[in-house]
Amino acid sequence: MDCDALIIGAGHNGLACAFYLARAGLRVRVVERLATVGGAAVTEEFHPGFRNSVAAYTVGLLHPQIIADMRLHANGLRVVERRAMNFLPGENDYLLTRADDMQGSIARLSAHDGAAYPAYAAEIDRAGDVLRQWLLRTPPNVSRGGWRDKALQAARALRLGRDLARLDAPGVAAVHDLFTRSAGDMLDRWFENDLVKALFGFDAVVGNYASPYTPGSAYVQLHHTFGEVNGKRGVWGHAIGGMGAITQAMAKAAESAGARISLSSPVREVIVEKGRACGVVLSDGASVRAKCVVANVNPKLLYEKLVPEDALTPDFRARMGAYRCESATFRMNVALSELPRFSVLPGAGDHHTAGIIIAPSLRYMDRAYAQARLHGWSMQPIIEMLIPSTLDETLAPKGAHVASLFCQHTAYDLRTRTWDACRDEVADLMIATVEEHAPGFASSVIARQVLSPRDLEDRFGLTGGDIFHGALGLEQIFSARPILG
Repeated sequence: MDCDALIIGAGHNGLACAFYLARAGLRVRVVERLATVGGAAVTEEFHPGFRNSVAAYTVGLLHPQIIADMRLHANGLRVVERRAMNFLPGENDYLLTRADDMQGSIARLSAHDGAAYPAYAAEIDRAGDVLRQWLLRTPPNVSRGGWRDKALQAARALRLGRDLARLDAPGVAAVHDLFTRSAGDMLDRWFENDLVKALFGFDAVVGNYASPYTPGSAYVQLHHTFGEVNGKRGVWGHAIGGMGAITQAMAKAAESAGARISLSSPVREVIVEKGRACGVVLSDGASVRAKCVVANVNPKLLYEKLVPEDALTPDFRARMGAYRCESATFRMNVALSELPRFSVLPGAGDHHTAGIIIAPSLRYMDRAYAQARLHGWSMQPIIEMLIPSTLDETLAPKGAHVASLFCQHTAYDLRTRTWDACRDEVADLMIATVEEHAPGFASSVIARQVLSPRDLEDRFGLTGGDIFHGALGLEQIFSARPILG
């Protein structure tokens, strides 16, 4: 055997896996298709003097235990917090939230909503505290193995049941609602102001090709509350040097633990013998043998492109063919000559360091989804814009800035048109949408980098352009991810 564990892909998950396996004493090799580690968490210069995170663009969901175990800060990572968390410009007003005074930020717009926020946050925390425990546990598998394996899976399920049993009746109801109901239904129950509901509702549609009124979208919203930065829950931050700084630090940690990383080494096929994966064939024809193979790639990519068809049952192939894999996201990076001046808050300030959400109501988000389903993209898209150069002066020349635009909803398959034909048209629409709230924004754009859903797939292996490697629907999360069994 060439190694004990072979990992396909050097994205952040693959690097974390490589570190833990190598630290446990295994001989680990990682093979990566691209010429750099990081997958979708990379930084590059997209215009002379202007650098930015290419795809993933903000820090919050990187688990603190992984940061500590891999000693990422000692390996060069530095994360700074946004001075304000979110800024939502409306037609005549705005919502600007701060982590240390969420209630006050909300109460400025609505006394009712400010009073309701503590109980709402407590309900989210009750459910989130249970699910956070599960993030570091192997889910019980629907096993076809022998009695020992079935007993192990039963014990895992029992442990999860005990976690739920510790909840009081309101806590159980909160977990049930967050798994089954729509975010829109829940937010309409708690709040009255459109911008307040949009603040929380955005998390239900980001990377989720759905309306905030789609059942199950409340879980996607909850998923985005799991994170923390520098020990502070509910805070988002920026990695100095961009997201590539995270994965470069992770690669250092993995290699220091003994893992070997091979770049520019795309996998052509997984070797399967006697029903077990036992290595890979690289694109140059070389084979690498291992006791086990770990895939840090999208499940559809793995089972439909890399694993030989005759190694899978017809039932498995059919179920994998039905695996939902599309987040309908469109990603842009722009070089700016100056900061945008928002009509409702024109001066420079902390709002420029925030996640700037252009989606002023749940109705707006619902309409954006409906338009995308009918036409391929929304005429009034949902956009989150970050300007990381307000926190990190290494990204742009002095006085200039870079901005990340993360845009919803744009379908992967346009049916009658191609993304090559439509890419610039949609990019112009995104710029124009920001311009409506910040006049002069379009003229401040010096250069732009544009990634359609197809580009995200081609460049980063995000099948269907899906940033989560598969929709976070109840039928394909936890024990059912990617499919039961």
